[in-house]
Amino acid sequence: MPTFRTLFPALAAAFLGAAGAQADPVTFDTARGEMTLPEVPERIVVLDIAALDSITALGVMPAGVIAPLYVDYLPEALEDATRVGSFFEPDFEAIAALAPDVIVVGARASTQVDALSRIAPVADMSIGTEVLAEGKARLHGFGAMLAREDKAAELAAALDDRLVALRPRVADQGGRALIIMTNGPKLSTFGANSRFGWLHRTLGFDMAVDDVDAGNHGDAVSFEFIAEADPDTLLIIDRGAAIGGGTEAAEATLDNPLVAGTRAARNGKVIYLAPAELYIASGGIQSLNRTLDELTAALGAE
Repeated sequence: MPTFRTLFPALAAAFLGAAGAQADPVTFDTARGEMTLPEVPERIVVLDIAALDSITALGVMPAGVIAPLYVDYLPEALEDATRVGSFFEPDFEAIAALAPDVIVVGARASTQVDALSRIAPVADMSIGTEVLAEGKARLHGFGAMLAREDKAAELAAALDDRLVALRPRVADQGGRALIIMTNGPKLSTFGANSRFGWLHRTLGFDMAVDDVDAGNHGDAVSFEFIAEADPDTLLIIDRGAAIGGGTEAAEATLDNPLVAGTRAARNGKVIYLAPAELYIASGGIQSLNRTLDELTAALGAE
């Protein structure tokens, strides 16, 4: 029978081995290249909604988050997290008080990276116009950062399954699509190379109008433009609803004879997409799933 004297070194070695494993560095991909932290971070501050979306999908609750959160599907447990400003105006004192192991930013806070780096390492997990591909890349990055690689792979595979199911419906029923964002009474449209262009490029919606500017805020258009384009499908994003400051809902804005006369309206293919998922949380794994589910439901059976 082993004695305490003979057993203790083995226990100590096991303990030290476990401690050593916890202290192993983690290397992961960010929007700015590969990054290494000395160990899996425990205290995380997140200044981006898409990042918050994917991190919580992996089962990790940050210590500090921005406000407001805009989307309504994030875990209630986030209510216990410390509020650390907004994604445009981080509260540096509140972040420093948390003594985070890592600060995660997205595109809206990426200009603050140098200043935030004085507090803790900063992971820029911005997502550009290749929303779906970059969203999956960030998901895998978070999986490696948080030692949740298996969960990240599982979530990515489920997203791929949704895509495989949706693409034939788009090919069969989507036709020539036009992306319209409303902002109160104002209208803008977005092309294939824009922030919403992945709906064309990745899902396969044809362009109803080819020469649309790729600008981040889209091209300002009129109801006459929509009527002349006469798309088979209208994909609607209500910016006012996304940021909670809209004074006129998209449905009311588009309720006129010019829009009603389009093939999209006549055939029931005016699809109002959840705006916060696309405008605020774009590229988060949960937001991507929700958008794909909305389109799948709107396009019906194959």
